[in-house]
Amino acid sequence: MGRKFSIITIGLSPAWDIICWGQGLDWGLHKVIDEQTVQPAGKALNVSKALAWMGQKNIAAGLWGRQEYQQMVDMVRSHWPLIKVKMTSVTATTRQNVTIIDTANDRDMHLRSKSELASKATIKKLKADLQKIVGKNSVCIFAGAMPEDELLDEIVEIVKSCGKRGAKIVLDTSGVALRKIVDTGEVWLIKPNVSELRQLLGEQVKDNPVSLAKAGQKLLEKVKIILISQGKKGAVVISKDSAWQGRCITRRKTLLTVGCGDYLLAGFLKGLKDKPDADFALQTAIKVATARAWGWTDQNSWAASKKGVRVRVEQIRPYRS
Repeated sequence: MGRKFSIITIGLSPAWDIICWGQGLDWGLHKVIDEQTVQPAGKALNVSKALAWMGQKNIAAGLWGRQEYQQMVDMVRSHWPLIKVKMTSVTATTRQNVTIIDTANDRDMHLRSKSELASKATIKKLKADLQKIVGKNSVCIFAGAMPEDELLDEIVEIVKSCGKRGAKIVLDTSGVALRKIVDTGEVWLIKPNVSELRQLLGEQVKDNPVSLAKAGQKLLEKVKIILISQGKKGAVVISKDSAWQGRCITRRKTLLTVGCGDYLLAGFLKGLKDKPDADFALQTAIKVATARAWGWTDQNSWAASKKGVRVRVEQIRPYRS
């Protein structure tokens, strides 16, 4: 991936993320929470925000409800000025996701509502809008949930269209959508977690670096790079040339799990831009995801945060089975 490229994130089911922090939260209680934040989000926009935090300009595209569109634009411009908003405005309402964090008991709950933004008409409008901004120097990141009915075929056509225009396709989704889009052969990079990798392969895979690397090789005829998130264990990256494992070796309490995978992907892409080496990109990715988990991305700069996260990256051998 060269240095002169534009990164475009594309989300079909974005959301307003509502995060509530409190102590001793449980069923049946009436509690006053300690803090609440409301932000425009969703996997694709989270990647955009992470890139902006690292100083990387990018374009946020996809679908967004017309009624809250200007509110979203104003908030993005205020908090993440390196993001250029090119969302497609549609008549449906953007969903709300609620995360409840019990700080006293170190636990959380994630409540997700169903997105109603995607339809034949809105996807057609999105395709036309993307044709205006996608070119041969683009990296298009399709991230987040996608419909698995007849609308999925329309989305596959959008992916193919971006690929034909010369863009590199990055995919971070799950289920039928992940498998069907990977099967097009247009995808450059995928970022499954261990569960999503198992679903994609249709087999059980042990959650250790060697097993993940060997299993992921089966997909390299269809994709160029596979970045596998292992959550707190770290991540594994696989390409035709090598495989690497990486993890954070600095101990600190996790404050937030929402969006860590999105920050992992953003960090990997930023790492590849700065230095086209998979091991360096993996190191950057884990530092960014860890900073997110520790709550540093809302408090500190990227320059300061990366100095406080120690990461160990090692090559996986033997690689080829």
